[in-house]
Amino acid sequence: MSSTYRIVQWNRHKRVYDVVLACGVVVLLVVFVVVSKMVLTGEHAVSDEVLILRALGICAIVLLHVTLLIGPLARLTPRCAALLYNRRHLGVTTFCLALAHALLATIYYGGFSGTNPLLSILNYGSFRSVSAFPFEWFGLLALLILFVMAATSHDFWLVNLGAKFWKWLHMSVYVAYAAIVLHVALGALQSERHLVLAILIIAGALLLATLHAIVGIRQLRADSQPSPINDEAIKDENNDQWIDAASIDEIPESRAKVVHLAGSEPIALFRNNDTFSAVTNVCAHQGGPLGEGKIVGGCITCPWHGYQYLPHNGQSPPPFVEKIATYEVRVRGDRVEVRAKALPPGTPVVPAPRTCAKPSFSRDRSKSDANPQESGS
Repeated sequence: MSSTYRIVQWNRHKRVYDVVLACGVVVLLVVFVVVSKMVLTGEHAVSDEVLILRALGICAIVLLHVTLLIGPLARLTPRCAALLYNRRHLGVTTFCLALAHALLATIYYGGFSGTNPLLSILNYGSFRSVSAFPFEWFGLLALLILFVMAATSHDFWLVNLGAKFWKWLHMSVYVAYAAIVLHVALGALQSERHLVLAILIIAGALLLATLHAIVGIRQLRADSQPSPINDEAIKDENNDQWIDAASIDEIPESRAKVVHLAGSEPIALFRNNDTFSAVTNVCAHQGGPLGEGKIVGGCITCPWHGYQYLPHNGQSPPPFVEKIATYEVRVRGDRVEVRAKALPPGTPVVPAPRTCAKPSFSRDRSKSDANPQESGS
């Protein structure tokens, strides 16, 4: 996180991440070229330019699969959540590899014609034939999408385009993925019939589809089973409903339980120093699941990109300005309840202590929204 825009907000985690990424790319490229030269000999020998071109394409496809796998894996196991912090570095690297692949292919295959190399490649083949289909068009479409995503990957664009539009824009990566699969299926698999490559492409697509389906089904099941309304206190003096969210022992210290509501976004109910606070489960940055994160240094920390919010008021600590909706919480016996009605983003709410023996709640109107640290965290 940074309160000002910088090209890269470097820290140790990012440096380690990028060093590992760069080393992995170099190793994959070198291994592919070396092994190919050892295997493809004699009449099957391939020029160095073509080997490099293929290596760049294979590396870009591998990185794209890794990038798309991180999302569902992070929802299935917290151990993969750390990879989400700099996933955009993977995306930008994928675009750079794809661009190098496209430039080399254009120069190598289109440079011998008397016309523009790019036009020469795009005009080759026939749309009426599968074996001669101009697959380069799918590659160009994927490259353009990856370029837009790389060019708008900085938080400057996320803030100025709006989180929802930015998110939908970057969801077009799945269109790019489909275009790349078609690019390979109608290109390399038609010209040389690589059985291993075909198996890898199919396996990669099945793996992505399976993991995304598992995560989607789990989310649909959770959304379809909303937490019950407390029968003993369905309505209070403001005619608002209270949700029977959890027992005290269900919520680990510094962690949360996600409370699902029918027809509304879920709530993250956190336990902090044996008090309970509730905020929306949706991070203001990219819609990350706050309830899958934890409290670090007194702040709710999003597992996707590390955005932080004070649990008692939903405000990011100064100098940051992000705010999320809060909810009133109360403890009745060993049960923790949440008022179903969301409060405006950044509204301070007194955390409910574990020792509370009878229903009680109140908003902290004595604290200023502009000074979120005054009431502690």
